[in-house]
Amino acid sequence: MRDKHIFSPKQLEVLRWWREPATRGYDGIICDGAVRSGKTFAMSVSFVIWACTAFSDSDFALCGKTITSVRRNLVTPLIRRAKAWGLTVKDYPSKNYIEITMGGSTDRFYLFGGKDESSASLIQGITLSGLLLDEAALMPRSFVEQAAARCSVAGSKLWFNCNPEHARHWFKLEWIDKASEKNIHYLHFSLEDNPSLKPEMMARYRKLYSGAFYERFVLGKWVSTEGLIYPMFSEKRHVVEELPEVFERYVVSCDYGTVNPSSFGLWGKCGEVWYRISEYYYDSRREGMQRTDEEHYRGLEELVGDRQVGLVICDPSAASFIQCIRRHGRFTVAPAKNDVLSGIRRVADALASDRIRIHSSCRDCIREFSLYRWDSSGSDHPVKENDHAMDDLRYFVSSLGRQEGEGFFVASLRR
Repeated sequence: MRDKHIFSPKQLEVLRWWREPATRGYDGIICDGAVRSGKTFAMSVSFVIWACTAFSDSDFALCGKTITSVRRNLVTPLIRRAKAWGLTVKDYPSKNYIEITMGGSTDRFYLFGGKDESSASLIQGITLSGLLLDEAALMPRSFVEQAAARCSVAGSKLWFNCNPEHARHWFKLEWIDKASEKNIHYLHFSLEDNPSLKPEMMARYRKLYSGAFYERFVLGKWVSTEGLIYPMFSEKRHVVEELPEVFERYVVSCDYGTVNPSSFGLWGKCGEVWYRISEYYYDSRREGMQRTDEEHYRGLEELVGDRQVGLVICDPSAASFIQCIRRHGRFTVAPAKNDVLSGIRRVADALASDRIRIHSSCRDCIREFSLYRWDSSGSDHPVKENDHAMDDLRYFVSSLGRQEGEGFFVASLRR
């Protein structure tokens, strides 16, 4: 195998564990740790070389959150480097498998996505000589354990990699904490274990995250989120009394409620910074009266005034209010991206990189920053209280960042 890539000692251990006397007796390997630490690359190389060395004309599985992520993270890099490694790869996209030939031995590698509980049925019935689960902690337990059960051929081995999640995550409790019991070799990776990651990129990642996300993605720890969700928020740093005179662009973000409060934020862009200029916040419990879609729409128009708003980003569950906005024909409206945890990370990144500012008149948004907390159960869920301005803020950051080609904030998430 000729390749100019230089491997770190930890990556070399992944490449060699299945043939070293001290570790080849293990039934599998788990690699976890920091993002961009070189786990996936080393594991995919080692898995394929092991499969083609140990078996011929056999079936294996490459698994990820989705088949698209399997192709991006595993298949495409393999194809790109196949010649250097002495491999011939034939891709059968319509059948979701690839054939890999090395030294006269050819094996089939089926691609599976484990995105939800129903995915377990997709892998039932197949007999495998081994499998690689990329991003294992993002898959449902039913899929991971069904996939592991498919490896019934003598000499088969299991390969897992993942970034850490919360401390009580089932994969940590059932696989990492029980690695010795399950006869699994466990390796932990840090940023320094990736020789292709330059020092300036390591420094960027260390600046990018804070709190529990720093511990997970930079230090590679399985930690629970606790306390305030945005501890980096500072009124002194992020709240402004004066606004720029001219804005390049306007956007409105909406979290819609009938019994619960409705929160709309008017955002203006000046240079590289977005300002929350003003807000509409209506709490029917506090006011003693619910408002209709039309009444909330009038609140939206009053918030905007005569400004030319490019987009209204709305709570995706508020179908009737979205239709109300469209019916009036003044604003372009789009449902927000509603991946809660990813959105929270993006907001945290935006605060840490000083890309958003809040005007002092946005009292409910400022108030919620000090109250928005993680659920004390240890799971990655916010408490569903004091979260309405926080939701419209999250919709704004998540949806606008995607519209601008992920260039709104520097972020590397999923993994």
